Amino acid sequence: MSLPTPGEPRSGPSRDGRDTRWEQHREQRRSELVDATIRAIRTHGAGVGMDDIASQAATSKTVVYRHFGDKAGLYQAVADRIDQRVYRHVAAALSSMGHSEDLRLVVASTVEAYLSLVESDPEVYRFVVNRPLVDRPLADDPVEATTNRVVDLLLSAVPFAADARRARVRALALVGSVQAVADDWLSSPDRLPRADVVDVLTDLAWHGLGPMLAEPPAAPEPDTRPT
Repeated sequence: MSLPTPGEPRSGPSRDGRDTRWEQHREQRRSELVDATIRAIRTHGAGVGMDDIASQAATSKTVVYRHFGDKAGLYQAVADRIDQRVYRHVAAALSSMGHSEDLRLVVASTVEAYLSLVESDPEVYRFVVNRPLVDRPLADDPVEATTNRVVDLLLSAVPFAADARRARVRALALVGSVQAVADDWLSSPDRLPRADVVDVLTDLAWHGLGPMLAEPPAAPEPDTRPT
């Protein structure tokens, strides 16, 4: 019988399989707790407390903290889930447009996709934006991360400018205006129908973007490096 050389893993059962199953169990449990948190937000509103969340999950706050570290960790996990939802929703809207030459319609579809999503789950949207559970600085801003991902989607679909720097500014201005309007729109007791808001935002964006998108490509900047 040959022996394994130093550093070579032994054959047969190892902790790797058990570790993998345990990690899968942990991820499944974390996902279930995020689901329960979202249900609690929908029931109790964006200002939901940890007691409400634990009750919805049929567990204790201690168990929740064991999986997420603290309240901010739970908030981050919920924000990540919503980020994925926003990304998929906007990506699906843009994908449905194919390679449409009607760029105004592409912009309108993006605005509609975002507003329809936040209107369908307003308390969850407020929870992510207002961060009621966050009591410490976050390493990364999840709202900013979502904004950047939507901007990247738009840049892949709309030729905002030949210059990549100008294109990003224009795409960011569009996404930022939609987010700002969404915050105010959701809080209004007598808000406009979503279709009207989409029209207003699209008109506003298009009257600014339309002429810009028709601009000829910018001339390359002269090379000022010393020869």
